[in-house]
Amino acid sequence: MKIGQATIKDIARELNVSSSTVSRALKDYPGISDETKRKVKELAEKLNYRPNAIALSLRKSRSFTIGVIIPEVVHFFFSTVISGIEEEANSRGYNVILTQTNEKLDREKSSIDTMLSNQIDGFLVSHSKETEDFEHFSKLLDQGYPIVFFDRVPQIPHAVNVTVDDYKGSFDAVSHLIQQGYKRIVHLSGPKNLTISTERIRGYKDALLAHGIEINDALIVECPLGTDDESRKTTRQLLEAMEERPDAFFGNNDMAAVGAMLACKDLGLRVPEDIGVVGFSNWQFCSMIDPGLSSVAQPGFQMGAKATQLLLDLIEKKINPEDIKESITLPTELLIRKSSVR
Repeated sequence: MKIGQATIKDIARELNVSSSTVSRALKDYPGISDETKRKVKELAEKLNYRPNAIALSLRKSRSFTIGVIIPEVVHFFFSTVISGIEEEANSRGYNVILTQTNEKLDREKSSIDTMLSNQIDGFLVSHSKETEDFEHFSKLLDQGYPIVFFDRVPQIPHAVNVTVDDYKGSFDAVSHLIQQGYKRIVHLSGPKNLTISTERIRGYKDALLAHGIEINDALIVECPLGTDDESRKTTRQLLEAMEERPDAFFGNNDMAAVGAMLACKDLGLRVPEDIGVVGFSNWQFCSMIDPGLSSVAQPGFQMGAKATQLLLDLIEKKINPEDIKESITLPTELLIRKSSVR
């Protein structure tokens, strides 16, 4: 026989045992002696035996493959989420198909079609910035497809969601700036159609009120692209145009915060002496730049692992969607560095 094409029958014939004995030995069933299990596994490894995935999926009515749809792979946070997804999926015998939407709704919909054509068992989804109508996901749920949403969660009743505590992370970041003596704090917010953005705005506002500072909506400035170039331009315009200059910036993400720091440098302002800055996500570069960027750390790996665990439990019918009464919310942690400490 050719190496790599061995079957259970080949192994059984070589060892002069039944095919059912080989199958049970490979699965560590009780009633099979340790010696038989050892011989079967050693020969299976020698012959590079692999289970027939197609036959296995037909027997169990599953493909043992899950689909993951994310906005972009290059985002540090999403890369950590993917690591958690793959770790949990692989440990439970599942493969992962990954697509990125590049923040486009049409790419999101075509990704769903790709997944369905590959007969995946369920979806893990973080939707695009363009997605405001979630009918394409609602239809899948109505058809019985298991879906778990993570980070960016849709307005769909009874959807299974895994998020971080964006509100608390924002509240802690702004409270820290206030405790350092900053009073006129700009929030460079994300797209308002994203739940994570609205939760961070809510945390920003509540932190101001909790410390007796009046909310000024002119200091909440949307940066929908979330890039450092966009934020740099926006921050410079604010610093040059406002008679009463802001003394701190809280970025909806780390790139927005970096853009604010660059704008301050352009205008000869010192961080943190003149302007305090805090970001959100704790990208790797936060500890590498000078001054180090304070940021709200998100548990990306844990989010990916938890979302995958829930999805696989739904696929394997260990739980029902109705068993999950509310979103799973993971804690954040404010990491304080020089950019916000006077």
